[in-house]
Amino acid sequence: MITVHHLNNSRSQRILWLLEELGLDYEIASYKRDETTSLAPESLKKVHPLGKSPVITDGESTVAESGAIVEYLIRKYGRDRFMPEENSSEFVPYLHWMHYAEGSAMLPVMLSLYVMRLGDAGALLHPRIEDEVKTHFGYMNEALGDRPFFVGNSLSGADIQLTFALEAAKSLGLLDGFANLTRYLDQIHNRSAYKRGVERGGQYDLGK
Repeated sequence: MITVHHLNNSRSQRILWLLEELGLDYEIASYKRDETTSLAPESLKKVHPLGKSPVITDGESTVAESGAIVEYLIRKYGRDRFMPEENSSEFVPYLHWMHYAEGSAMLPVMLSLYVMRLGDAGALLHPRIEDEVKTHFGYMNEALGDRPFFVGNSLSGADIQLTFALEAAKSLGLLDGFANLTRYLDQIHNRSAYKRGVERGGQYDLGK
C-alpha cells in the first residue's frame, strides 16, 4: 500500500491528485504546519531526514521530492499514461516542463512570498521580481496558448508539476494578465480526480 506523508497546504496535494488520476489505492499520514512558523512538524524527519513533504512510502521504497515521486509513480503504475514515449517528439518538451516547474517557475513565486514578508525593507527588490514574473509566466502563458495541456493532448506529469506553481502564483496575485494560465488552472480544478484529491487531503488554501 502506498502511503502519502501529506502536509496541509503543500506540494503533497499534487501527489494525491496524481494518485487519483492513476486510480490507485493509497493511505494518507497527515501532518499540520506550525501555526506560527508555517513550517512542517519535526515528526516528518522520522520519515525522511529532510523533514519535508511530500514523501511517499511504497513497500520498501521511500521517495522524496515532488518531481521524483511523480516520475516514480508514473513509471511504475502509469501503464503508458501520463508521459509520452521516450522516442516521441513530445518527450523532450515533457522533460523540460517537468523540471521547469520547480527549477524556474517557482523562483519568482518564492521571491514574491519572502519579499512580501519583508514589508518596506523589500521594496528595492520589487522591480526585479516583477521582471521575473513577466519573464516566466509570460513564457508559460505563450507556450500553453489555447491548448488544454502543456504536452500533447492529454494530462501528463508535467501538468501535475506545473499546476502547483500556478496555484501558488495565483494565491499571490501573480497570474493577473495571463489569461491562458488562468483558463488552464480553472480547467484543471474541474477535473474529477483533482477534486477527489482535495477531498482526501483536506483544506487546501495556499493563500494561508
